[in-house]
Amino acid sequence: MNIGQKVLFELKKEITETEYERYIKKLVYDTRRSRSNIIYFNAPNMLVAKWIKTKYSEKLAHLFELQNEVKPDIEITVGKQTEKTVKTTAKQSSEKQQSKSTYLNPSLTFESFIVGPSNQFAYTTAKSVAEKPGQLYNPLFLYGGVGLGKTHLLQAIGNYHIALGKTVIYTTLEQFMNSFTSHLRSQTMDRFREKFRECDLLLIDDIQFLSRKEQTQEEFFHTFNELYNANKQIVITSDRQPNKIAGLVDRLRSRFEWGLMADIQPPGLETKIAIIQKKCELDGIDLNHEIINFIATHMGDNIREIEGTIIKLNALSSMLNQEITLDFAQNAIKDQLKEKKENVTIDDIVKIVSRELNIKPSDIKSKKRTKNVVNARRTAIYLARNLTPNSMPQIALYFGMKDHTAISHAMKKINEIIDNDENFKVLLEELSNKINTDTNKE
Repeated sequence: MNIGQKVLFELKKEITETEYERYIKKLVYDTRRSRSNIIYFNAPNMLVAKWIKTKYSEKLAHLFELQNEVKPDIEITVGKQTEKTVKTTAKQSSEKQQSKSTYLNPSLTFESFIVGPSNQFAYTTAKSVAEKPGQLYNPLFLYGGVGLGKTHLLQAIGNYHIALGKTVIYTTLEQFMNSFTSHLRSQTMDRFREKFRECDLLLIDDIQFLSRKEQTQEEFFHTFNELYNANKQIVITSDRQPNKIAGLVDRLRSRFEWGLMADIQPPGLETKIAIIQKKCELDGIDLNHEIINFIATHMGDNIREIEGTIIKLNALSSMLNQEITLDFAQNAIKDQLKEKKENVTIDDIVKIVSRELNIKPSDIKSKKRTKNVVNARRTAIYLARNLTPNSMPQIALYFGMKDHTAISHAMKKINEIIDNDENFKVLLEELSNKINTDTNKE
């Protein structure tokens, strides 16, 4: 398998099967003309060539850079290319290589990051580090679940400094380990250390995979010290806090805690809607409010999956020449929706309502009459009535109410709110979906 085939295989993992089969699979890597700084693919027709050039040339260049540490120009041709065009493109590529090269995705910036309550602290600290590297929080340790925006913020810091002409190294921990092993075997560790210790910023993604890698930990420890002592900024991401990474030596764990740790929580409904709207705006995709709400309430909290769903809808719409309606969207992503959880209990409902509305479960079941507690209690009652087989007297007993008339009154009040508040209606739908799907299964 040549490098072109490897890159197309990697791209296949990040796009829909339909897009791959319809467009990418038809590309042929031109081994004769391609060089490290310019890559040629042949397409079957101008339509495919133009579509790939517009939508995937930057991504293809990024994937080639991950393979050989040089970011090339991507040329998609139909038939033979003239000598003049080849010379012009090669000249542009040569000029481009004079600038510093990194593995950064240029679309991941602070401007394209949607800020909400779940990620406000992480965003603010990341931006502060970008503006004053090596001065405020060093290292900055960002942690949180998969697909919540850690890599976006990490690369936004890098792109901020690339624009200032700084030397930025962005790498996943896996790439760091592979490079370390390769240089160790070839006895060229001086080149490895020069690369990672003479940058202005070091950005490491997925540091949790350093777990139990003793030799790599030793090398990273010394790299960390060199950069830290030189006031160079270090930013690290992980899916968990340093003290929860098993097999991490104490001296590294303590260094990760020297600066500032900022977590990213799953986004709330409003943030998810804003992210979908922003994605549609950037990609020129037209989704109405009803479809956006459906995706936000049914696709869970993984932003990467949500963005992939939007791309899939657009690709299917283009391929089938059909308008994206709610029915179209529901049918297109039905396989991505989580299976419903059987035998939902009132305890399940109270647990999720309390978490999402930031109310203690004990408060929901108490006699407290503050506005936020009353609203959470009514919401839990409404969902218990609609999602469980419990009768109104049984629900009243659970919530410590006098009799079924109190439940009836709460249901009436919630229905009035639903009729007058579209946002609350969407919130109920999202809560219902979270409760009905086994999202908490380990």
